[in-house]
Amino acid sequence: MGINGIVDLRSDTVTHPTPRMREAMYRAEVGDDVFGEDPTVRRLEEMAAERMGKEAGLFVVSGTMGNLISLLVQCGRGEEVILGDRSHIFLYECAAPSALGGISLRPVPNLPDGTMDLEEVEAAVRPDNVHFPRTRLIALENTHNRCGGVVLPPEYFRRVRELADRCGLQVHLDGARMFNAAIVLRVDVREFTRYVDSVTFCLSKGLCAPVGSVVCGSEEFIREARRARKALGGGMRQAGVLAAAGIVALEEMVDRLAEDHRRAKMLAEGIVEIPGYTVDLSQVQTNMVYFDLSEGTREDRLEVVGRLRERGVLIGAYPDAGFRAVTHYWIDDRDVGRALEALARAVISPKE
Repeated sequence: MGINGIVDLRSDTVTHPTPRMREAMYRAEVGDDVFGEDPTVRRLEEMAAERMGKEAGLFVVSGTMGNLISLLVQCGRGEEVILGDRSHIFLYECAAPSALGGISLRPVPNLPDGTMDLEEVEAAVRPDNVHFPRTRLIALENTHNRCGGVVLPPEYFRRVRELADRCGLQVHLDGARMFNAAIVLRVDVREFTRYVDSVTFCLSKGLCAPVGSVVCGSEEFIREARRARKALGGGMRQAGVLAAAGIVALEEMVDRLAEDHRRAKMLAEGIVEIPGYTVDLSQVQTNMVYFDLSEGTREDRLEVVGRLRERGVLIGAYPDAGFRAVTHYWIDDRDVGRALEALARAVISPKE
């Protein structure tokens, strides 16, 4: 299927809205959302809150904005968040909590399964001392992007909740791809969110909506989050044209994520058979495949990416993480086959 004839595996953010989404956007009833008058936005927020098992929700333009708002509401200037050293908030969100909120980010090493050692987390909690920032929050991520799209189980969330309660902390979940985690474990997403105070999830990745994320939490939290959204310039007017696609995403696109997972496994198993590449199949749990060149391969990563592009296949490459390929709604079995054929031709021969 592809997108415009291109097999685009760089991310699930490249997805275009489905025909049903485009129709819903065209017919959306709208109003001024800053005044609280957009009925389609209100419906999306209510649906999202119910799905997350929370009291209220807030439609925002991106997961990055949702995470930032959540931290701004729960932490004051000079206070601290404990999070993984490979988390999206720490690596890829422009240090916005520090730059815009004066919030200190204290990283703890992520383990290969995406978790943090809870003894290390507890050791990172600051003692009550005038020399130190106050620790306010623990931030988690599920699925964990830089750990290969792996799934953190509900039991880990329960243990984090116990630690947070013991230390007087709150817990935020960057659940950008949380529905992928729920599909893998065959559980309701509330099995994760019951243990957190706030959660952000994306509509614009595997769920295929063109724009948006939703932040969920208590009614009091969302009141403050709405104010923070406005301060960040995120107050949208007739946003129902976007929220309508998000409603379709929640109604129609969650269960089919299993197809993306199947195709990612299909891709990974194909890569294993191609000389010149290495991939850890145990890390391929959802829609992400991280892999790399074998030791002794003649080509470098940028050469491989260029050769793939010439054949109409796009993947991501990272200096410290090899390649990443992400399956999504617009990738079918034939596209996986095209990608494998292109990968086989992109590596010519090992170094002599």
